[in-house]
Amino acid sequence: MRKLFGTDGIRGVANLDPMTSEMAMQLGRAAAHIFMRRAGRHQIVIGKDTRVSGYMLESALTSGICSMGVDVLLVGPMPTPAIAFLTRSLRADAGVVISASHNPYQDNGIKFFSSDGFKLPDDVEARIEQLIVSNEISHLRPTADLIGKAYRIDDADGRYIEFTKRSLPRDLDFQGMKLVIDCANGAAYKVAPAILRELGAKVEVIGNNPDGMNINAGCGAVHPEQLQDAVLRHQADIGIALDGDADRAIFVCEQGTIVDGDHIMAALGLDLHRNGLLAKQTLVGTVMSNFGLELSMAKAGLKLVRTPVGDRYLLERMQAGGYNFGGEQSGHFIFLDHNTTGDGLISALQVLSLMKRTKQPLSELAKAMSAVPQVLVNVKVTRKPELESIPDVARAMREGEQSLNGSGRVLVRYSGTEPLLRIMVEGEKASMIREVAERLAGVVRTHLS
Repeated sequence: MRKLFGTDGIRGVANLDPMTSEMAMQLGRAAAHIFMRRAGRHQIVIGKDTRVSGYMLESALTSGICSMGVDVLLVGPMPTPAIAFLTRSLRADAGVVISASHNPYQDNGIKFFSSDGFKLPDDVEARIEQLIVSNEISHLRPTADLIGKAYRIDDADGRYIEFTKRSLPRDLDFQGMKLVIDCANGAAYKVAPAILRELGAKVEVIGNNPDGMNINAGCGAVHPEQLQDAVLRHQADIGIALDGDADRAIFVCEQGTIVDGDHIMAALGLDLHRNGLLAKQTLVGTVMSNFGLELSMAKAGLKLVRTPVGDRYLLERMQAGGYNFGGEQSGHFIFLDHNTTGDGLISALQVLSLMKRTKQPLSELAKAMSAVPQVLVNVKVTRKPELESIPDVARAMREGEQSLNGSGRVLVRYSGTEPLLRIMVEGEKASMIREVAERLAGVVRTHLS
């Protein structure tokens, strides 16, 4: 049973267990040991977002890695997908990202990429935990010139900017397009505006003044209200909101309306299919994907495969099935033809490309699917037992499903990164599904809040 790693690395309140300097140093030592799998010197890339605690954790990780005789390549604040790319580009043994993604600044997290740019499988994360708990590598202490060194990679920004631009045809640019991008005061605050401007777009930027404590604060993918106002104020063609580590993107159409990930998936999936680029005529979504997405794909002769929530599960299913495009309602999109993980900026470029090539506004492209009414209620919990072990909760779940008379579905799951239980109800009537969700949330609060 893993105690450190969740669905997306290790995450918690910075400077409290497990997100402490002491734990970061041990993680660095254990990871360095795991990834020393070839002859010669070894290198691990470390990137981070803009949280004030990033300095503390970066130093501790660097110390732990170097103490095992492995060099560290420091790139500073960079998007999570940039670290996946840079790990491959720099021929490093692994990559590390210090970020808590969309969480508030008090939190932080640590996640790893292997040398091929993919997140670690469960068994490797379990082995890292075992090394920490067992102290079996405590005796490994290289000395003298065998101790690792730390280097600053000054051209990391430029490398990633050129990489993202290569996801587009060379003859395509965005001249004549006006957009607003919200960088969430996070990891992409420098590279995101640069990429879009180099491609010819007229760019208005918000959320690009990080101070260590304002990441995701009233901005970015978690809070797109500011972006909606800016799109209307600047009469922009589109708004793009990244989250703190820029691995996902939320879009706002020219009318100031949020276009969620399911509608984006439908539009992009149908476009890939029309151009013969959708592998096996299949999209990969999650259990949270609206039933309307499944209907729209079926109408076009395509298939929607569902996975548990989390981009790691999307990726596992895509690799296993030979699929190349998947995504989540929350704005995570994986284009395996372009990167090995979710990439908010590559996602943005694909949406802009579709608009430019079809000469259609995002509001029109979003009509690729019609959503079935869906409501999501988050309940804060203090523990996460099996739901079936609580009779009242199990009964409420069954009764909620039955009340929809086969015309909808109830999905209840714990968040993998936060102390939340998520209740999603889908059906034909908005008033009924809201009632079912609130009734179930009340029972959950009684037992778990």
